[in-house]
Amino acid sequence: MDLFAGCGGFTEGFRSYRDADGSSPLFRTVAAVELDRAAAATFEVNHRPDKLICGDIRTFDPQPFAGEVDVITGGPPCQGYSGLGREDPNDPRNALWEQYLRIVASVRPTVFVMENVDRFLKSQEYEHLQAAVQAGGLLEDYVLSSGDQILNAANYGVPQSRKRAIILATRGRGTPLRHPDPTHTRFPKIENNLVLFDGTAALPQWVPVDEVFGRSKRMRIAGTELPDRHTPEGVAGPYRTDELHFGRNPTSLSVARYAAIPPGGNRHDLSDQWAMVNGERTYLSTSAWDRHHGGSGDVMGRLRSGSPSVTVRTEFFKPEKGRYLHPHENRPITHYEAALIQGFPEDYRWCGNKTQIAKQIGNAVPIGLARALAGAIHQHLTSAAAR
Repeated sequence: MDLFAGCGGFTEGFRSYRDADGSSPLFRTVAAVELDRAAAATFEVNHRPDKLICGDIRTFDPQPFAGEVDVITGGPPCQGYSGLGREDPNDPRNALWEQYLRIVASVRPTVFVMENVDRFLKSQEYEHLQAAVQAGGLLEDYVLSSGDQILNAANYGVPQSRKRAIILATRGRGTPLRHPDPTHTRFPKIENNLVLFDGTAALPQWVPVDEVFGRSKRMRIAGTELPDRHTPEGVAGPYRTDELHFGRNPTSLSVARYAAIPPGGNRHDLSDQWAMVNGERTYLSTSAWDRHHGGSGDVMGRLRSGSPSVTVRTEFFKPEKGRYLHPHENRPITHYEAALIQGFPEDYRWCGNKTQIAKQIGNAVPIGLARALAGAIHQHLTSAAAR
């Protein structure tokens, strides 16, 4: 069961986890709950769950699924304690995690997984979650996994450095479920031409974002609009991932700024820079940028070749919002490139307008991270069954 399911990043990771010979998926989606109509349409067209509820999770009755679900996944909204928001402890969206716990308590899966921003672990909500698994709590027969609960998607083969709090819990007081071991490392050790991690296990280095741009450079940017296509329910789409390689119409000033930023650079490189824009000599920086030498230097930044991407957020198509310029070309990354950075396959299908699809991409759990979690959970479930 996938709660706050979005476009299906968690589910795609679980679906893409296969048996030993790679032939059969080992998880099936019983139910999904998602409020956003476009995101729910994307989920439906890709995953065809037994039951899809497009509506407010507070009205969802989970009782028909009691005892029928092995795993519940979900990422309750994080805006109330995200570092990008106002961090209001009274934000009503913070309490949506309580709906997640309500459903867990009713369905009683063997495992539940909660994904959120890393600051969640320092929130009052996390303290309430810890209390819920204590004696007398709503989930007193569950145990939370111990150890490092901040996972970086880059450590699991995702070409993106994206740190998230991953809460794992198992029902019963047996051996707790462990977080998955990394499959990649930032600083490999080289010995006899082998890449070593902690001197023991051979691991490859983080996947650089160059692999994504190596794929996109073979494609032509197809205008600035999506094809005129709609589902029977009237939602735009569906569109394959490889149909999302469209551009924008930046202003002449924006184009001049892009051209003035070197590889690996950002807004700081615009200081003291001038260019001819629409026939006039124009200063490329802004007074606000000039006054602030600290803070987010990644505004108007280029993604760095040889490294994973920064975290892909919902407005990745706006370079003024972060380090979202192409490493070499004078343009922002496209929706196609952002979806690949998140690990979505070329044939994944998307519903919604450009802004809605961008929101779905930016809010998704990276596929490689979700797949690693699926593997750890599957191993735990099969080991428990064998005992």
